[in-house]
Amino acid sequence: MKKRKVHIRDISVGENCELLFILGPCVIEDYNSLYQEAKILKELSEKENINFIFKASYDKANRTSLDSYRGPGLKQGIRMLADIKKELNIMITSDVHTPQEVEYVWEVLDLIQIPAFLCRQTDLVVEAARTGKPVNIKKGQFMAPWDMIKIVEKAYAQGNNNIMVTERGTCFGYNYLINDFRAIPRMQKDGLVVIYDATHSVQLPSRGKESGGEREYVPYLVRAAVAVGVDGLFLEVHENPHDALSDASTMVSIDVLPEIINSAKRIREAITCKIANPSLKE
Repeated sequence: MKKRKVHIRDISVGENCELLFILGPCVIEDYNSLYQEAKILKELSEKENINFIFKASYDKANRTSLDSYRGPGLKQGIRMLADIKKELNIMITSDVHTPQEVEYVWEVLDLIQIPAFLCRQTDLVVEAARTGKPVNIKKGQFMAPWDMIKIVEKAYAQGNNNIMVTERGTCFGYNYLINDFRAIPRMQKDGLVVIYDATHSVQLPSRGKESGGEREYVPYLVRAAVAVGVDGLFLEVHENPHDALSDASTMVSIDVLPEIINSAKRIREAITCKIANPSLKE
């Protein structure tokens, strides 16, 4: 059987690979803060010896309120990301919302991300896949894990096998997300490389003008996801989360990130050791 594996530039993600960490702020606020956060995260990734992709959105097109901050927009935002990518020599990912956006940004992005709300948009998935770039399709809060393979097959049909999916919780009633960690091995069973989004999973959608969240549970969910064998982690981080212009309630502080990373690495090493040596006693 073919191994579950996705290639992003010079790294591999999936079966028998190191954990991938997708890290960065929810949205681009200004160039200086974006550069500073990317620089800190690069240095941290080198210190912790992890595979790292920097994430920031140039446009948050699905904010709860019309008055909410969306970002600098497509043209200005992608220029910022391109400059930082070149200056720091890091890999970059960001959300795309339309096929037309894909045409504009695909050369800059190392990984194209499809937002959860748009995961079933066939034209968007197809256009992203046709670039030949790796694509990360976030699983919609309304999607069953066994239905994600049908979306991924839309991308496979374009000749692109570098497709992975991201679990980010499932709607429970109107204002809550829950995590069924069976979803991770269930999607892996279909041959998919699976990332876990720990920060959007603690979101409390549509609490008034903006969504709320419970960031204090992020470390617990990270440990659970790694324990069941996830292939990578997606975490939105910020130097001052309480002052962030988007997802202020769910992003975690960069200061606590080393502890989260080390915890994830230790669990990963433990389960890898157990798999490699099944005769070890519990």
